Amino acid sequence: MTDAAPRPERCGRTPVPAAQRPGGNPAATRVAARLDRLPASRWHRRVTLVVGVGAFFDLYEVFLGGVLAAVLADRWGLGHLAKSSVIAAGFLGMFVGANVLSVLADRLGRRRMFLVNLGGYALFSLAAAAAPDLGWLLGLRFLAGLGLGAELVLVDTYLAELLPRAVRGRYLAHAYTLGFVGVPVAALLGARLVAGHQLLGVDGWRWLLVAGALGAAFLQVMRRQLPESPRWLSVQGRTGEADRIVTDIERRVAAETGTSLPSVPDVEPVPERRVPLGEMFHGEHRRRTLMWWIFQVLQTVGYYGFGSLAPVVLTAKGHTVTDSLLYAALGYCGYPIGSALSVPLIDRVERRTLIIASALGMAACGLAFGFATAPWAIITFGFLLTVCSNVFSNAFHVYQTELFPTALRSSAIGIAYSLSRLTSVVLPFVALSVLTALGPVAVFTGSAVLLVLLCLDVALLGPRTTGRSLERI
Repeated sequence: MTDAAPRPERCGRTPVPAAQRPGGNPAATRVAARLDRLPASRWHRRVTLVVGVGAFFDLYEVFLGGVLAAVLADRWGLGHLAKSSVIAAGFLGMFVGANVLSVLADRLGRRRMFLVNLGGYALFSLAAAAAPDLGWLLGLRFLAGLGLGAELVLVDTYLAELLPRAVRGRYLAHAYTLGFVGVPVAALLGARLVAGHQLLGVDGWRWLLVAGALGAAFLQVMRRQLPESPRWLSVQGRTGEADRIVTDIERRVAAETGTSLPSVPDVEPVPERRVPLGEMFHGEHRRRTLMWWIFQVLQTVGYYGFGSLAPVVLTAKGHTVTDSLLYAALGYCGYPIGSALSVPLIDRVERRTLIIASALGMAACGLAFGFATAPWAIITFGFLLTVCSNVFSNAFHVYQTELFPTALRSSAIGIAYSLSRLTSVVLPFVALSVLTALGPVAVFTGSAVLLVLLCLDVALLGPRTTGRSLERI
């Protein structure tokens, strides 16, 4: 591999980079082979930690909507439409951000978008903490959501492209285990700050927004040390930069493991190259795109529906705001625990099978939660639901990175992911209307039906991916 400039061709034509030539990309294939054959090391774990903590803020923000809706309903006298808007504003921003930033990540790089998205979130979340009324709060939460729109897409894409294939699933699951600590933290902080009403003369709910902003700003500094994805660089034709980064990674891994690295296997070049966005609608990609669009719309109702609506559902059952937030927080503890439980499963069980089994568990526990009235039942079934939810979540986050090639990966998953955020915008208005008219059981019965349809979608259209190279899938 060399970073020497290509020789100019005759007739004054601009040479076509290897990454764009038809038939194969030897540079991209070799970069992938060099990364995949590395043993897991402290360097890989450090990168997973820095990237995974970013997922904390995305998930903290997602579930903060339900907390704020429950708190401000009492504080500002919000009605049904206003409560739905508080939950929906952040999701609407995430929908736009997921479409824009994930496509830019395929054009401008993963690392650059990592810095843009968290910087935007920190700025606007801090501004939202000073919102004087509902209108300002909704607008600033939309802008904060815009910054976070591609966060989980970038977490998935970046780690999948850097981690060796033998540990890709487990390490991504570890990253999300860190991230999902943000969910019970949001509810516990909410319960504590609501109970205290004010801290240092400032309303408690405002501190929830300040905490997210300051944490994201600190992580922004940490992420400046991350390298760009060598797989992305090689597909862009920037083989010299990719080679230097991989060489540095190899040096670090060899020093940390204290052993010589395995030899680079000889592999046949695969057609990794720059491709137009429309490629996701042709050939085998079309089937996968259709399957994943359907999946993202359906999973939103089953997965985010519980987390973002639980405090509101519990207040509708007659519990106080403080008790509702406490019960929700205890149920939310299942998120990091379920994520941790997925680690030994994620590379041993076929992703597709794990997604289907955990989705059926979510449907059953959701129905039980809808019927539950006693505090012990609410907490128990809420906890079991969130445990299943995060086995499901980690399996599908790994799975989606394996469905599309490097040149399309961020765009294809980001656009599909944005559909989940768009569904999340509509969800509070529909779900809260059903809750008001028909009660919690109807809400979770509808969720269970949609999760069964999701299982059929994955079973019929989803490919097998576990243990295979990204370039070969």
